[in-house]
Amino acid sequence: MRNILLMSAAAVALAGPVFAQTPSNILTPERVFADPALGGPVAKGVSLSPDGELVAFLRSRDDDVSVQDLWAAPTGPGEPYKLIDARALVPDAGELSEAEKARRERQRISARGVVDYSWDEQGRYILAPLEGDVFLANRADGSVRRLTQTPGDEIDAKVSPLGNFVSYVRDQNLFVFNLTTNRERALTTDGAGLVTWATAEFIAQEELDRDTGYWWSPDEKRIALERYDESPVDVIPRLDITGGGASVVEQRYPRAGRPNAIVELYVQDLTSNRRIKVDLGANPDIYLARVAWSSDASILYVQRLSRDQKTLDLLAVNPATGASRVIVTQKGDAWVGLSNDFKPLRDGRFIWSNEDSGWRHLYLYDRDGKLIRPITEGQYPVLDLEGVNQQTGEVFFTASMRDGQELPIEKQLFRASLNETATPVAITPAGGWWNVSVNGTGTAYVGNYSDPKTPQQSGLYNIDGTRIRWIEENPLNAQHPFYPYVSRLREPTFGTLQSHGETLVWQMKTPPGFDPSKTYPVVMQVYGGPSGGGVKRGWAPATDQLLTEAGYIVFRMDNRGEGFRSRAFKNALYRHMGTVEVEDQVLAADYLRSLPYVDDARIAVMGWSYGGFMSLSMLAEPKMGLAAALAGAPPTEWSLYDTAYTERYMSTPQDNPEGYAASDIIPKLDNLTGRLLLLHGMADDNVIFQNTTRVLNAMQEKSIPFETMLYPGQRHGVRGNPRMLHLWRTYLDFLDRTIGTRAPKAD
Repeated sequence: MRNILLMSAAAVALAGPVFAQTPSNILTPERVFADPALGGPVAKGVSLSPDGELVAFLRSRDDDVSVQDLWAAPTGPGEPYKLIDARALVPDAGELSEAEKARRERQRISARGVVDYSWDEQGRYILAPLEGDVFLANRADGSVRRLTQTPGDEIDAKVSPLGNFVSYVRDQNLFVFNLTTNRERALTTDGAGLVTWATAEFIAQEELDRDTGYWWSPDEKRIALERYDESPVDVIPRLDITGGGASVVEQRYPRAGRPNAIVELYVQDLTSNRRIKVDLGANPDIYLARVAWSSDASILYVQRLSRDQKTLDLLAVNPATGASRVIVTQKGDAWVGLSNDFKPLRDGRFIWSNEDSGWRHLYLYDRDGKLIRPITEGQYPVLDLEGVNQQTGEVFFTASMRDGQELPIEKQLFRASLNETATPVAITPAGGWWNVSVNGTGTAYVGNYSDPKTPQQSGLYNIDGTRIRWIEENPLNAQHPFYPYVSRLREPTFGTLQSHGETLVWQMKTPPGFDPSKTYPVVMQVYGGPSGGGVKRGWAPATDQLLTEAGYIVFRMDNRGEGFRSRAFKNALYRHMGTVEVEDQVLAADYLRSLPYVDDARIAVMGWSYGGFMSLSMLAEPKMGLAAALAGAPPTEWSLYDTAYTERYMSTPQDNPEGYAASDIIPKLDNLTGRLLLLHGMADDNVIFQNTTRVLNAMQEKSIPFETMLYPGQRHGVRGNPRMLHLWRTYLDFLDRTIGTRAPKAD
């Protein structure tokens, strides 16, 4: 369950079909969900060419923010230019295949046009899948070549490391296109029905953060590829309800405690076409977590995760025979967290992270898996290994820390060393939130920065932090789309609360013209689940300002279990989801009520996905005393959710029946303290619609009044400006009637 939090918004009370006029400096939902985007020109998916001379990035079109084009900019003099115009190449985008729709849903991709691209390692080509076909941009002359035009969608397309081939999956089989001969070759042919080649299975995509199912060797001689068979997975009939009718989808959905797909790994030699099976061990009921090649292609590294997720083995595989041996093992009392921090080095050593110290840190190992030394250490977690300069021995990573102590609300890029365990040096300035992409040689990086007063800016930097050029400066000046509303922008205040020895971070925004001698209603935004925290010193979505414009205090606190914090902080909810998180949110509600400007009787909560589960759980907790909850796509019974996510945090229903029973929403419905708005997409293939229908049924059986808004054709999120505008208008109306201007007044 990747983090989805649809932060709430409101602006003008919805009293009927006609909206009142508002001053031009007051933000409205109609403006938020219109083009151009209020965040300004934001570069997405920014990457540096292997030779460091060109930057590529995705940019939404001014005339349609839902469609992206591929842009490029020289690292030296020169202006950015459009490399691939999605509308020019494919004027009439057709319907995507179900496989591609599902894959994009797993990756949370809602845009159309160019949504992904990749370089070859020489930087000669940029490959861009576009609306189901594959296009190749030649950097030398700027030409764009269409490689495929087939009825089926080509997905997960890649340029081979040396730039001689393009590979992709079509109709459940892997194909390779020779750029010299212009001929396509099928590497597999028996993918069909329940058998799929070279694609990550549902669980890997949704819960293991692995979006591919095949891996080129650096010398282009071999490809490691996954094969999965879904025949053991339960068929869960799912109604896919759209505006034009309904169909039944026989979805293979692996629920907690039930069988997963059978996953195998093979290595295929491209010259001989010989395919050998990799030995993943005697127990087939495992997760294929990560796959990577050594720099010289002599070893295939495989991360094998046990079904209970308490053991993570690193296998060294002989690609010629498939024989494997375990060279490193990580264990956890609750679960072992996965990362993308594994990095093979040219000399045979490798970097990998673990949480053995209680915090995620980087370690250096020799070729055989023997620990050489820690690279980082301290009372903070490494968030991501970003790059390595193998000539200088410098290691680059991001972390939320300052002076060796964690600081969850900020994120910076740091430099450490392969040669010694030393105090890391900050490369980026403190005070905001940095996302970076370091080039392959560790000499430069693309940095995306924001803070509460600065919309996202993208720049190219030398590795010492010196800016080379802006990619998207995005200044908040008179030409910026958000500028008309900046005078009423509310900066958040940050604070902490203590719970069982752990520090919980929170942020709060007050309405424009805030008067501390008056009282205000509060909207608590919540996610609450095990993933990245939402409290950060970064540019907030415009929907936050919609809420403050409507007169609400907006409050968010990351409870135990939420965010990339210490292992103890994350593990607090193990086997007890829906308990410790709610307990911490009670602390937050008590804190809010201690403030003289908070109206005790007018506090609401809203969230989506795990946040929807939390919203329901908090409304059913008498100690919260909430007046209202807006719960979107909530998992209401964890035995209905998928294996990898649920079992990681709750074990299986067979092993932990008490924990599953305690987290079920249905027995708690008699305790609701306020009004409920329940929302769900009617084609959701992640949190199945049954999670909501069981609540609808129970509420009706109990004769408890509630409100519902359902979205035909929508999956786990509501997509597109028209529907998003409807969603926020619905939010606004409900909030206004329950805690806002039209809420019943206490006697």
